[in-house]
Amino acid sequence: MKENSAIERASPLAPFRHGIFRSVWTASLASNFGGLIQSVAAAWMMTAISNSVDMVALVQASTTLPIMLFSLASGAIADSFNRRKVMLTAQCFMLLVSMVLTLTAWLGVMTPWLLLTFTFLIGCGTALNNPSWQASVGDMVPRSDLPAAVALNSMGFNLTRSVGPAIGGVIVAAAGAAVAFAVNTVSYFALIFVLLRWKPKVTPSTLPRETFGGAMTAGLRYVAMSPNIEKVLVRSFVFGFTAISVMALLPLVARDIVQGGPLLYGVLFGAFGIGAVGGALISARLRQVLTNEWIVRLGFVGFAVCAAIAGTSTLAWLTCAALLVGGASWVVSLSLFNVTVQMSTPRWVVGRALSLYQTATFGGMALGSWIWGLVADQYGPGEALLYSAVLMIAGAALGLKRFTLPEQTALNLDPLNRWKEPHLALDVKPRSGPITIMIEYVIRERDIAEFLQVMAERRRIRRRDGARQWTLSRDLENPDLWMETYHTPTWVEYVRHNQRMTHADAVVSERIRKLHSGTEPPRVKRMIERPTDWSVELSQPKPVIDIHH
Repeated sequence: MKENSAIERASPLAPFRHGIFRSVWTASLASNFGGLIQSVAAAWMMTAISNSVDMVALVQASTTLPIMLFSLASGAIADSFNRRKVMLTAQCFMLLVSMVLTLTAWLGVMTPWLLLTFTFLIGCGTALNNPSWQASVGDMVPRSDLPAAVALNSMGFNLTRSVGPAIGGVIVAAAGAAVAFAVNTVSYFALIFVLLRWKPKVTPSTLPRETFGGAMTAGLRYVAMSPNIEKVLVRSFVFGFTAISVMALLPLVARDIVQGGPLLYGVLFGAFGIGAVGGALISARLRQVLTNEWIVRLGFVGFAVCAAIAGTSTLAWLTCAALLVGGASWVVSLSLFNVTVQMSTPRWVVGRALSLYQTATFGGMALGSWIWGLVADQYGPGEALLYSAVLMIAGAALGLKRFTLPEQTALNLDPLNRWKEPHLALDVKPRSGPITIMIEYVIRERDIAEFLQVMAERRRIRRRDGARQWTLSRDLENPDLWMETYHTPTWVEYVRHNQRMTHADAVVSERIRKLHSGTEPPRVKRMIERPTDWSVELSQPKPVIDIHH
């Protein structure tokens, strides 16, 4: 058990106090409603135009695969460009693809691979949209309301999931898949309209935009140097890989195990959605009484029960009851993963961190959809679901030691904004470099153990924020003198590195300053590497520096 934090005590409906969140949330209901109808229609159409079990499972994989492949690039775009415009571009692209999908189905020329192409392209639009959308939640509500906002987004999606698939099944059974695809096409307009009207406050950057490759590298480096986020990625991949078996094979459960049609498939899908709504409603309470690790363990075990019953039960009501548990486990686990990543990441890199979380989760889903489809093709859907249930139990056990999820803490990850550009005597351009930074500390013998411990954390923060070749040295002639050294490739990257420091990072800096026993603050030297080839033009002295051009 754990003590309640101010974040956890916040009202679960608090984000609705913010007008833009209300508008986007409401418009997203319509968009999600159409998307789920499209998913039901695509999955059921595949059962009609193909006899291959793995082709049915690939419908789910084709939607999630682009998110795995392109999320990091989309995260870099989300952190580098106007997120509202990125979302508008993605929504308009998916609208266009949905129009062509509808026309193709209406003309009766759909083939299995053509259907997978359309669902893949819609998945590409989702991959572009999601990092900007999830990162924008922090622009719509204050940080204290962020966990509630993430839960409400999950609730909104699953409110539509609870009725959308059932209605989708009715539409497919009564009017055909083409009409269901047309409904999805219309559903994009509300969200596009809201995004066109939204004018978010944009803080202009004083630095040049990062290169596309550099932005992706920075995102990978940040996550690699953040152990808590890495744990989330591992657990979310395993959860996505195992839990997707139920969603990927649900059409076959409805058709072959429970012996039903598209309407029953929609009802089963709806039961999963109702369970997910219940999970969203209880998630805040669970965070108050259980640790994050225990919540995720229960999520794995709950989904294992769902998969085992879905794979063995021929009774529709019992399968629906199992899917209620599965839906609750789904939203509780995934919303917890999402919140943990967002609460552990500053705004400058949140899009990339979320994109890597999505890559792990949806990569697991895409791989799992394909693997469980192959297993079902070989042994049957019931056996495939039982095998996945066993792996879900193993996923719960991952948290016993190395991959235990961290607890949520209300870290202040806002920029510190204390660092001031130094006056330089040389005419340094933004791309001038490499830059070497040396910081001298005077540390008493009795403080060395603590100093080394704190500097280990300093090393992680430096490297996470872009520093290279970090070293810590001790003077052989003056043992109290220590030297921290690191490099940045250019001057502008040095400035960017310092501007990334957050209030939470400053705690480490303050601890180091308290250990410093010199009469003056730690001395900082900034050096620029220069070749010995005199044919290379050297920097010339100048009174001031302007890095903005």
